[in-house]
Amino acid sequence: MTAQPPSTPPQPEQPAEAVPTCYRHPDRETWVRCQRCERPICPDCMRDAAVGFQCPECVAEGNRGIRQARSAFGGAVVRTPYVTWTLLAVNVLVFGAQFLTGTTVTSMLGMHPGVVIVNGDYYRLLSAAFVHDGPFHILFNCWALYAVGPYLERAFGHVRFVALYLVSAFGGSVLGFWFDPLDTFTVGASGAIFGLFGAVFVVGRRLNLDVRGIAVLLVINLAITFIVPNISWTGHIGGLITGAALAAALAYAPKNNRTLWQVLAIAAMVVLLVALVVTRTVTVLSALN
Repeated sequence: MTAQPPSTPPQPEQPAEAVPTCYRHPDRETWVRCQRCERPICPDCMRDAAVGFQCPECVAEGNRGIRQARSAFGGAVVRTPYVTWTLLAVNVLVFGAQFLTGTTVTSMLGMHPGVVIVNGDYYRLLSAAFVHDGPFHILFNCWALYAVGPYLERAFGHVRFVALYLVSAFGGSVLGFWFDPLDTFTVGASGAIFGLFGAVFVVGRRLNLDVRGIAVLLVINLAITFIVPNISWTGHIGGLITGAALAAALAYAPKNNRTLWQVLAIAAMVVLLVALVVTRTVTVLSALN
């Protein structure tokens, strides 16, 4: 009888390798892994790294130890001056509303000291900066904002710049609130624009730049203010003083705790202007009674 070799028992089937899926999108198959944590990541979660790719969490974790770039005076770096474009758009939209409604929008938003005191329409101290009395008026103010706005927005950052603009406008209205006759009606962003002019001068001095150009522009516009009739000198001078003073506080703030000092400077300026408004209101009402 011939001997038969022992039969080989059947081998169990090997399970197919499981296809990895993205840890953030389990329904997506991927063979790419994060170079730091080695978790699978799909194309939507891949972030370029020095070698290969990383996941969003590892990129965010790595960025925490990197000091973020800041503007010249402590604000976030501005690549697109969104605040400037927004202010321009608001001015144009309000002017369009003025054109469509006749005198309705103008009378509702313009600065009128007597109405502010009697009716308590204190919003006019700020809303008047977005109303204009004709095409030439809005064209000049928008051109000036377009010319100097992006420069200052990049120097200070979005938040500081919008504070500078609005507080300058407020300061121009407050000086008019004190020195204009009670029946005076004024409109325009000129107070804010003069505040920006003053800020450009201050920033230039702080950075040791040539400021002769802005100085000449300021002198010319101040001369026009007092030569040409029906121009609110109070709005221009008030905005200029407020903008220059606030810009100096922002630009010369100590580097240690600079953001805190800048916030305190903005708050102090607003409190001062509000106090002036309250004082003027009480004085006028006492005289009327």
